[in-house]
Amino acid sequence: MIKGSCCCGSVKFELSSPPSMMGRCHCSRCRKAGASALVFVDKNSFTLLEGREFIQRYAPEPPFKYARTFCKNCGTSLGEIGSENDSFPISVNCLDDDPGVRMQFHVYVGSKPAWYEICDNAKQFQESPK
Repeated sequence: MIKGSCCCGSVKFELSSPPSMMGRCHCSRCRKAGASALVFVDKNSFTLLEGREFIQRYAPEPPFKYARTFCKNCGTSLGEIGSENDSFPISVNCLDDDPGVRMQFHVYVGSKPAWYEICDNAKQFQESPK
């Protein structure tokens, strides 16, 4: 089991299997939300243990498609917890345990700030891969 939680501990969850992949999004929205490092989890492996009442969802205006969830109490960015998709992203920063995967890709590299240097050999995409 891989456990995860928000900063204050109000939201707690676990994964029964490792995420399928890890990546980093360099778009301004992900950076500002504090959730640019993401792991993708299978919906069937995700169990919310505590804190449903503390999860707040932010749905962006089109053309943006990814919703955000965060803890209403401490503001920790959680990713897309509660998504109806078969697989969804979770902010790797809220995992309490090693997810068992490493960085595999960077998306929206064309939007990354000049001060950020990519220091790994993961695949890079100027935008999102099609």
